[in-house]
Amino acid sequence: MTKGNPDDTVRDEQYGANDSAAGSVDNSQAAKAEKSESRKDLEEAGEIANKEDSGMEDIELPPVDYSGFSKQELVDTLALIIDNRPPAEIRGDVERIKTFFYKKLKVETEERKNKFLEGGGKIEDYRAWVDPLDYRVKELLEKYREKKNDYSKIQEAEKHENLKKKYDIIDKIKDLVNREESINKTFHEFRSLQNEWHSIGVVPQSSLKDLWENYHHNVEIFYDYIKINKELRDLDLKKNLEAKIVLCEKAEELLLEPSPVNAFRALQEYHNQWREIGPVPPESKNEIWERFKEATSQVNKRHHEYFEKQKDDQRRNFEAKIALCEEVESINLLEINNFKEFDERAEKIVALQKMWRTIGFAPKKQNNRVYQRFREACDAFFEKKRSFYSDNKEIQLNNLQLKTELCIQAEALQDSTDWKATSDALIKLQKEWKEIGPVPRKQSERIWRRFRKACDHFFNRKTEFFANLDTSYEDNLKAKIEVIEELEKFEPGSDVQAAFERLKELQRKWTDIGFVPFNRKDEITNRYRNALNKEFDKLKIGDEDKSILKYKNKLDSLKSNPKASRKVRNEREKFVIKIKQMENDIVLWENNIGFFAKSINAESMIREVEEKIENTKKTIKTLEEKIKMIDQSGLDE
Repeated sequence: MTKGNPDDTVRDEQYGANDSAAGSVDNSQAAKAEKSESRKDLEEAGEIANKEDSGMEDIELPPVDYSGFSKQELVDTLALIIDNRPPAEIRGDVERIKTFFYKKLKVETEERKNKFLEGGGKIEDYRAWVDPLDYRVKELLEKYREKKNDYSKIQEAEKHENLKKKYDIIDKIKDLVNREESINKTFHEFRSLQNEWHSIGVVPQSSLKDLWENYHHNVEIFYDYIKINKELRDLDLKKNLEAKIVLCEKAEELLLEPSPVNAFRALQEYHNQWREIGPVPPESKNEIWERFKEATSQVNKRHHEYFEKQKDDQRRNFEAKIALCEEVESINLLEINNFKEFDERAEKIVALQKMWRTIGFAPKKQNNRVYQRFREACDAFFEKKRSFYSDNKEIQLNNLQLKTELCIQAEALQDSTDWKATSDALIKLQKEWKEIGPVPRKQSERIWRRFRKACDHFFNRKTEFFANLDTSYEDNLKAKIEVIEELEKFEPGSDVQAAFERLKELQRKWTDIGFVPFNRKDEITNRYRNALNKEFDKLKIGDEDKSILKYKNKLDSLKSNPKASRKVRNEREKFVIKIKQMENDIVLWENNIGFFAKSINAESMIREVEEKIENTKKTIKTLEEKIKMIDQSGLDE
């Protein structure tokens, strides 16, 4: 079969059915012949002689490992095997040598490119390096293809010669049925002709069907002629059936093969083996062929769908590459008059080039053409950019001066310990740097390294400083956890005042401990506040004292919050307003007491108002204490 053409296998399917049919021609004659003699009689008479010649098996040598060869060694080896070995024997070696050569060439090309860029060159100025050995490899591969073509012609001639030899054997098998000599001698000669048939190589594909039909037909006639007994005949048919069942199973396993191409190639070999196997029992002929044909159809379908999908993918890749070409060409049509626009467009085109490399192959006929179009469009842009830069040296020198001034400012800030203000200042300088256009190419890397060195110096110092702080934060975290655990295990005892003082001492201890890691702050503060409030609630002290203690706890926890100042100021103002309101209320209530004296229920009403005045004065006292605590904390500044 021709590789890569799914339709060829369909022809084989049709032929396979004919094989089976040819293997059972004239069943009635075969049945009569099979009944005439027993297998034992034929064996005793020496009628069956089917021993295969023994010989040494070919030893398959492992493939040569070319991974350690240099490029020159790979080229020399390629030339040597092409000149001295048949093309059919060196296909794998040629492919591996080619693969390793171009891998090494690609690595060397990338190294040259990276070296160019590290030396200060720009990507748009880089020109691919051409290795002379690449031309030599291409010459050798062309020579290999020519030898392979010549070899194929010789093979075709041999196939036709093999076809002639096989038809000669068929003629000899035909002639056997006309012999009058002993069956023993005739059968030996038949086996000899069969062995000779199988030893002859391949024949032209187009002649396979007629050849095998003719061969199996005459073999059937011969079997009938020698009246081979039923036992031998059934054994032969059963053996053929078992062999074809194995082929069916192998063909069905190909449906699990990840590569449709590999599955298709393996299937072709199974079809060749199917042809070599003789006929099967008539009752199994159609069933076994249908099973094999079904597996064949599914493998062929997968193969066909794979190539159709590949065509669709290549078509979409082609469309995507055309779109990239058009995008670069549209950029080339723009009027660009400043460095910033050129740099922005250059970044855009570099991004398009990266995108190009992610797209697969286009159809073979268009692939090289569309690549050439894209390459020419990119080259045109970068040539225009180089010309613009050459014509604007004065602007670049001015940009160099501006960037030098930024370097001086950055160097003046690099040893600062005002981390926040200096960070903001350096970030601002970096933004200004980006807004300044390009400088002369020879100065570009040097001035950038100077600016970056100053920025890195400051930010590395800042990182080191806060890393040390992080260590102290962890120690503070452990200390605060110890205070919390002490609160959670707190036992007030019978002396309320002593317990109250112990709680206040734990509050002071908590306040004296510094900051904790930011990601643990809320968790640890809430746990402390809950534990402390729980212990205050257990103590039998006045509500005013509890309120003041809890508020102190709240202020202590707010000290670690950078946004607490505004919140505390607002709260203080609310306390002041509330106190004034309550004082006004007291004056009003005291004035009302004089009016109540004239009423019938004066005594109870006066007592109620006096109680309200007393409670309000206590609340005012509590609020004044909270204001005092706020003023002492410094959080309202």
